[in-house]
Amino acid sequence: MDMNSIYTELILEHNSSNRNRRHLDLPDRIEKGHNPSCGDEIALEIKFNNNIIEDVSFTGTGCAISQASTSIMIDLIKGKSKEEALELTTTFINMIKKEIQDEDLLEKLEDALIFQNISNMPARVKCAVLAWHTLNEVIKKD
Repeated sequence: MDMNSIYTELILEHNSSNRNRRHLDLPDRIEKGHNPSCGDEIALEIKFNNNIIEDVSFTGTGCAISQASTSIMIDLIKGKSKEEALELTTTFINMIKKEIQDEDLLEKLEDALIFQNISNMPARVKCAVLAWHTLNEVIKKD
């Protein structure tokens, strides 16, 4: 199986999975994100335990890339501190902009690395970064 097939499979798996797509009971923050160019919409729901992201989920609609990117991001940030989550967000966005190529730094993104070459599809960049920008807004408001 080639890498493109693995990436496609991972995107399809996260897009169709409901493990991160749900409502939280009494979230501390809800932040909506919208991509007007294609209509993707998400709502991140987050529970904090002091400085730690205790739980996070999302609801919304959109293309497979936006939904998979959101689910993968949730898997990555759950249990992390706000600072760690912001650092991962910055790393992800800079990876998309091709401003980071340091493999050691990029390894921290784990499965989110599948979006490393999304900049080769400019129409899909906003889809991939929607959840990450939304998370950034949630944490900055907290």
